[in-house]
Amino acid sequence: MNILTQGLSDLFHSTGIYILTVGQVIMILISCILLYLAIVKKFEPLLLLPIAFGMLLANMPGAGIINMDLFLGEKLNIQQIVERGGLIDLLYLGVKLGIYPPLIFLGIGAMTDFGPLIANPKSLLLGAAAQLGVFAAFFLALLLGFDVFQSMSIGIIGGADGPTAIYVTKTLAPILLPSIAIAAYSYMALVPIIQPPIMKALTTKKERRVVMEQLRTVSKTERIIFPIITTIIVAMLLPSAVPLVGMLMLGNLAKESGVVDRLSKAAQNELLNIITIFLGVSVGATANSETFLQKETLLIILLGLTAFSFSTAGGVLLGKIMYKISGGKINPLIGSAGVSAVPMAARVSQVVGQQEEPTNFLLMHAMGPNVAGVIGSAVAAGVFIALSKTLV
Repeated sequence: MNILTQGLSDLFHSTGIYILTVGQVIMILISCILLYLAIVKKFEPLLLLPIAFGMLLANMPGAGIINMDLFLGEKLNIQQIVERGGLIDLLYLGVKLGIYPPLIFLGIGAMTDFGPLIANPKSLLLGAAAQLGVFAAFFLALLLGFDVFQSMSIGIIGGADGPTAIYVTKTLAPILLPSIAIAAYSYMALVPIIQPPIMKALTTKKERRVVMEQLRTVSKTERIIFPIITTIIVAMLLPSAVPLVGMLMLGNLAKESGVVDRLSKAAQNELLNIITIFLGVSVGATANSETFLQKETLLIILLGLTAFSFSTAGGVLLGKIMYKISGGKINPLIGSAGVSAVPMAARVSQVVGQQEEPTNFLLMHAMGPNVAGVIGSAVAAGVFIALSKTLV
C-alpha cells in the first residue's frame, strides 16, 4: 500500500496541476478570452487566434514551450538557440531578427489596391494626420516613466498596424513585445467599437451626411509607377523605413504589373498565411505570467487605447478642415480610416456614413486614407528607429 501511495504521490507531483501558479491560471483565462473574441466575435481572428493559442501554450505548467533566456543579451547566439531551443524558439527567430513583419507587408502590398489613394492624393494627408496618436502616446509614455525606447514602441500602437508595432518593439524594447503585440492587435480588432463614438463626437450630422463625388479611374500606368516612385522617395528621405515600405511596394508592384501573377498570388495566400501563423504563435508564446502580469502591461494597454483614440481623432479633425476648405465636398468621416487597420477602418467609415445617409457610399473614398495609413505607420516606425540610432 505504501508503494502504491508513494507512486500516486510521485505521479501527482509530476503533473502540471502540482506546479500550476496563480499567474498561469490568470494567463490561461486571458488566452481563453482572446480565443473567444477571435472565434465567436471574429475580432481579427487571423492573428488573434494564433497569438492567443501561443499564449495558452506558454502558460501550460512545465511545458517550457519557449526559452526566452536564449534571446536575452546584446547579441544572439544562433548556434545555442539551434542546439537548445525547441520549435517555438526557432520560429521566434523570425520575430527577433525582424523577418516576419516585412514579409507580412509583402503580402499586404500584394492584396492592396492603391487606386483610391492615387485618385485622391489628398488622402495622404489624412493618413499622416491619423499618426497623431503615435506621437501623443509616445510623450505620455515618457511622462509615465517609460524610457525613450519603450515609449517609441508604445507609441507605434497608435498606427493600428500589428506587424509595424512588432517590428519597432523587437528592435527598441523587446521585453515589451508580448504586451504591445496583444494591445496592438486587440485594438485593431476593436475598431468597430472604438471608432464610431469618436467619429460622431467630433462631427456634425450635416458633415456625416456629405455625399462625395465618384473617384476618377486610375490607369494601369499610374498603378505601376506609384510603388516605384514611393519606394524611391521613402528611401531617399527615411532609409530606416525601407524594410517595411519597400516590401509593401514590392508586393503591390507584383500585383499591378500583371507579369508575375504566380508570385503575387503566393505572396497574398501561401506566404502571408504561413508567416501569420509563425508570427502569431511565437509572439503569443512570449506572454508568460512572469513578463505579462506586470503594472507596465496595464499602462501599455491604456496608452494603446489613448494612442488609437488620438489617431482616430487626428484623421477626423483634419477631415473637418478639408470639409471646410473644399466647401463641404469632403466627408470628414473618411479621416478616421487614416489608421492602418485595412480594410476594417474604411468599412467603419462606410457604416457610420450610411447610418446618417443610406444612399452614401464612402468605402472607396475611405480606402484612400486607409492605405495611406499603412504607409504612414511604416514611416512613423522608420522615424522612431532612425531617432533611436542617434540616442544609442
